[in-house]
Amino acid sequence: METPKIGEEIKKMPYEPLLPIEKKLIGWSLGLGIVLLAVLAIVSRIYFHAGG
Repeated sequence: METPKIGEEIKKMPYEPLLPIEKKLIGWSLGLGIVLLAVLAIVSRIYFHAGG
């Protein structure tokens, strides 16, 4: 008995486009991540400024 290969199984799967709600969730997640990264950079520059 041979174990199925992951690549072969993925190739057998039909193409399923993203649902609109999934696209919206991805967009919100990326946007929130970028905003929080910017906030972290600003806060660290204000409170943990080295050399000053």
